[in-house]
Amino acid sequence: MADKIEVGQIIQGKVTGIQPYGAFVALNDDVQGLVHISEVTHGYVKDINEHLTVGDEVNVKVLSVDEENNKVSLSIRATEEPPKKRPKAQPKKQVQQPQNDSGAGFNTLKEKLEEWIEQSESREGTFKN
Repeated sequence: MADKIEVGQIIQGKVTGIQPYGAFVALNDDVQGLVHISEVTHGYVKDINEHLTVGDEVNVKVLSVDEENNKVSLSIRATEEPPKKRPKAQPKKQVQQPQNDSGAGFNTLKEKLEEWIEQSESREGTFKN
């Protein structure tokens, strides 16, 4: 079957058929292989018809050769340069707000506690009379 075809070889072939699960590619007059949908391109492929049509000339890499069952697994993706990875978004750092000394806004618990103690003591004085 595949005397000339070896694993790792990159060959130009012609798409002869398309199915939802992959594309059949003729490597020569005698040998045809399958490019599984996951091997069409880098990234997710929802519809193989958006990437390939019958008659397309494609470069494929031979992934495996099963001579007993006359099956050749191919990959188009393995012949292409993977896309550059975008840097992951840095987590947003929380910006500390400057302390507001004008008295407006929130007071610290320590400042509030002192105020509450004063209020409490002044109320106690009014209740004792």
